[in-house]
Amino acid sequence: MDLPRRPKHLPQVQALAAIGQCKLMAMWDQLFAHLRQPVAQILLTRNDIADRTQYLNAQNTLHELLGMGVIPIVNENDTLSVQEIKFGDNDTLSAITAGMVQADYLFLMTDVDCLYDKNPRDFPDAKPVEIVEDIAELDADVSSAGSSLGTGGMGTKIVAARLATAAGVTTVITRSSKPGNIAAIVQYAESQKAAARSLEASGELPVRVPHHDTAQPPGTAVLINGTSTLHLDQPPLPPLHTRFLPDPHPIRDRYFWLLHGLAPHGTLYIDTGAHAALAAKAGLLPVGIVDVAGTFGQQECVRVSVLQSRDTTKLDEAEEVGRALVNYSSAEIKRIRGVRSSQIAEVLGYADSEYVAWRESVALFKREMSRPVTPSSTEGKRMSMGRLSGYVDGFHLDSCMLRRFPVFASNPPSGAATKVTAPAVRMITIRASRTGWSLKSTEARRR
Repeated sequence: MDLPRRPKHLPQVQALAAIGQCKLMAMWDQLFAHLRQPVAQILLTRNDIADRTQYLNAQNTLHELLGMGVIPIVNENDTLSVQEIKFGDNDTLSAITAGMVQADYLFLMTDVDCLYDKNPRDFPDAKPVEIVEDIAELDADVSSAGSSLGTGGMGTKIVAARLATAAGVTTVITRSSKPGNIAAIVQYAESQKAAARSLEASGELPVRVPHHDTAQPPGTAVLINGTSTLHLDQPPLPPLHTRFLPDPHPIRDRYFWLLHGLAPHGTLYIDTGAHAALAAKAGLLPVGIVDVAGTFGQQECVRVSVLQSRDTTKLDEAEEVGRALVNYSSAEIKRIRGVRSSQIAEVLGYADSEYVAWRESVALFKREMSRPVTPSSTEGKRMSMGRLSGYVDGFHLDSCMLRRFPVFASNPPSGAATKVTAPAVRMITIRASRTGWSLKSTEARRR
């Protein structure tokens, strides 16, 4: 467009994004045409997944494309996105997409091989963190990597890994300049799973071996739980990477949407009795609410935080335990907090529901494995969605996702678009440089 510099005015930036999307998709289509591989484009904003119907439509479209053997190229809709409804980085977008389609693997590409316990640029004795079983216990330096193509860094990848593993997706951080490593990493991980199943079926104990790249110095060690999974008829050890193991009890479907698809507008502070009731699959009653923070309307998302006492001077000690879509506004909940459901009509003059939130509209972190049903009542369920707000400023261009059948690829002009089929692993690698584009296809057989 012969512009001397990047414009700062939002309409100009979005207009240029619209122009660039055409050129970007034309390039993807041209490159994949060499492999006779059809591709499709899906553009998303936060608003698209904040509405439950639109979320399901996006999910169904992704599944349909994958079933047709088409690789969806998912990108944020920069032409329409504004600060309040942007994802912020493609790490987050890729993790949400991975959860939507229940992918087997999510690969987050960066400029280092893996996480380290210390910054390897400053400490030569830094050791790689290769297996992470619990992100909450992760002790690693996240200042050593970022993306020259995006505004985020390793910190956003940790957040994305937490989100994806909670949905049951194995997440891998590895070097973006070596996209061919993806096939070797997947083959190694799948061989470990197969060996584990074989030993479990035979009743034998697994043989646990250190997991590290043979090219690493002898001091290389695993920092999380010390060892990886078993070793039995495995392929050669894979290139160095960090693998985040999926939660054995993943959050799925509606609960994943509640926890990660919506931006909270406020906070409900509840007592331990209300928390125990939610854990026992009961709905949230007003008697268990201690306080309310923020301004929100009916059917908007809020944080749910637990107080160990009903002392409102200790709100900063509350622990966030989940999210909820509420049946009453913040002003209404402030009036009915602490009262019995039978008193709601007396206080408000009406009673839309005996619950502040139905149980199926509450999602607790690390607890949801199936969708319970709140005992039915006579009132109808209002499903209108309110406004959505958030923050972000920019996004990564170097994330990709992997699945056993033809799968999602990220939007980057740099990175890897990948496709995996059983029993073969086929790699489609697309690279960008200042001088042009290149494409390579390789295939590696599983053992």
